[in-house]
Amino acid sequence: MIYLIRHGLDDESYIGGHSNVDLTEFGIKQVENTGIWLKGNNIKVSRIYTSDIKRAVTSSNIIGKILNLDIIKTSELRELDKGLLTGLKKEVVMDKYPEYVSIDKVDVKYPSGESMLDLYNRIKVLLKNIDKYDNSLLVTHRGVINMIYVLLNNDELTVDKEKYGVEHASVHELNLEKRKIRRIK
Repeated sequence: MIYLIRHGLDDESYIGGHSNVDLTEFGIKQVENTGIWLKGNNIKVSRIYTSDIKRAVTSSNIIGKILNLDIIKTSELRELDKGLLTGLKKEVVMDKYPEYVSIDKVDVKYPSGESMLDLYNRIKVLLKNIDKYDNSLLVTHRGVINMIYVLLNNDELTVDKEKYGVEHASVHELNLEKRKIRRIK
C-alpha cells in the first residue's frame, strides 16, 4: 500500500509550482492533525518520501516527527513547474502574464515551465515505477495526486483541479495490487 498526502496550506497569494513558499500556521496545524490521524489509525508505513519543494518538505518533517520516520527527498514528486511565474505574487501575474491566469488547455506551457500534459506524462512514468514506493507515505502536491487519479481511472485529462477532492493535508490510499486510489481522510 502507498499513502499520498498533499502538503498543508501555504500562502496562496503566490503562484505555487516549484516555489519556496512555506506553510502557513494553519497549514502546519493541518499537517499535525493528519500526522496524528495517521498514527491513531495505525497506518503502517516504513518510510516517507517527499517532494523536494519547501511546503512538502516542511509537511514531511512534521509527519516524520509524529511517526518517528526519516524523510527522503525526491524531485519525482514535484508539482507542475510554472516556470517564470513560480513564486510570483498572483497580482503581478495578473498584470504581466494575464494569459496564464486561467489556462483552459492541457497543452499550454507556462513560460520556461511545463504544461498540464507534461505533468501528466511525467507522472505516467512515475506510476510505471511506483512499486518502488510500496509501504511508503508520499508527501506531494495536488497536481501529482490528481494525475494519479486521472491515470488510474482512465479519465480524460482536463485542467479541473477540484475533481478528486485533493485538499490540503488530505490522505489518499493507493492500492498497487488493485491499481486503485481513493481518499481516506
